[in-house]
Amino acid sequence: MKYAIIIPDGAADEPQEGLDGRTPLEAADTPAMDSLAAAGVVARACHTPKSLPAGSEVGNMSLLGYDPLTNFTGRAPIEAAAQGIELGDEDWAIRCNLVTVIDQEMRNFTADHISTAEATELLAVAQEELGSNALKFVPGVSYRNLLIWNAAEQPAPFTMDMRASPPHDLTDKSVLDSFPRGPGSDVLNNLMAATSKLFADHPVN
Repeated sequence: MKYAIIIPDGAADEPQEGLDGRTPLEAADTPAMDSLAAAGVVARACHTPKSLPAGSEVGNMSLLGYDPLTNFTGRAPIEAAAQGIELGDEDWAIRCNLVTVIDQEMRNFTADHISTAEATELLAVAQEELGSNALKFVPGVSYRNLLIWNAAEQPAPFTMDMRASPPHDLTDKSVLDSFPRGPGSDVLNNLMAATSKLFADHPVN
């Protein structure tokens, strides 16, 4: 038997003052969803453990039958696997998003939905100027790209104690208090500063 799993990821959004404190989903006219709910079985389940971020990267893993408490290590390793990139036990895959920051404020976490072709151009420049055999910028889809650290070439400076903030959580907020922190964070912060200067005069920008 085959099943279709339809995931309205993020549909609820947040309560809005203009909607009397309701979410857009609560305020919306949803006859099709109402019909499905009335004709089917409605239940509740928690797919995001309290200790992990309540996002699609955790929820989808749980929906597909994997325990995120034992399998979740972030979005990047999953996306690396999807690209056929094999990671060694000591290698690191880190999400390398392209974003729009103006006056130290996160204006757009998708870089205005940059095209994959344009993103690939920027990643190529980053690799040429800042990459190495150990450090590789790998293009993905649109703003979603990867930074791969090959520990066989050079031991990675990161540990599981390093923390970073997802750009989508910083929309219209200052980024000054949200830079990576912990072991190896200086490497990422220096790369972000360097790419910001590198991309500033690039034709894609």
